[in-house]
Amino acid sequence: MEFIRACDDVAGAVWDAVAGMVGTPEAGEYVKMGADGTPTKLIDQVAEDIIVDYFRCHPFCRRLISEELGCAEMGGENGTIFLDPIDGTYNAVVGIPFYALSIAYAEDGIVRQGYVRNLATGETFHAVRGQGAFLDGHPIRVSQVSLLEECAMSVYGRKFDPTRVLGINRQIRRWRLLGASALELCYVGCGRIDGFVDVRGTLRVTDAAAGMLVCEEAGGTVSDLEGNALIFPDEVSVGRSLVATNGVVHNKVIEYLR
Repeated sequence: MEFIRACDDVAGAVWDAVAGMVGTPEAGEYVKMGADGTPTKLIDQVAEDIIVDYFRCHPFCRRLISEELGCAEMGGENGTIFLDPIDGTYNAVVGIPFYALSIAYAEDGIVRQGYVRNLATGETFHAVRGQGAFLDGHPIRVSQVSLLEECAMSVYGRKFDPTRVLGINRQIRRWRLLGASALELCYVGCGRIDGFVDVRGTLRVTDAAAGMLVCEEAGGTVSDLEGNALIFPDEVSVGRSLVATNGVVHNKVIEYLR
């Protein structure tokens, strides 16, 4: 739990630093092109600088991989931290209260701990492999909805081409697009939505690592579009597609995507 407590510390510092920027033109100022190939906004850079400095002073890992910075050596003996300093940057820039800090810790290629904080509301999700998933310290579980006709899901299709998700969209009861994948994975974990489907091929390990662990430790299932284990490379310029559900409806979702 030492890592989770460290994440709490750094999340508080990020909260303090970006709160006054949210919803302002300053937050969306272009800084540079990030390592993931997308523009880094000022709010991203401010958050990332705080987190990277913290983990350089508290060497929990040998290297840190972030959307903006790429890969950096951190001085620890082993382990990798996957960081998205602001997941849902657009929401933060325009003032929509759904954006998050996402941090995951991995050893030997396996994510061991995950931490996601909604920087607008303060809600905090964390998970430790084999020990469950939690929201603000309380255990969470996925929903038990078994019929697609009763499901609420966040479903993303390719830009201008939603063909692959049309089948599933015609089956589910409610379709939501929330705009921050780390939080959407956590929302599956705590039963607020029954699934999260993203076929765009743009999700990166930094977006998904922490939220995937929360979802799985809460009883959910996460896979690629064919239902196979989802493997991310340690490279932020490479994206993947993802299906995360409460597990009960997972095979049905995969069938419709096929």
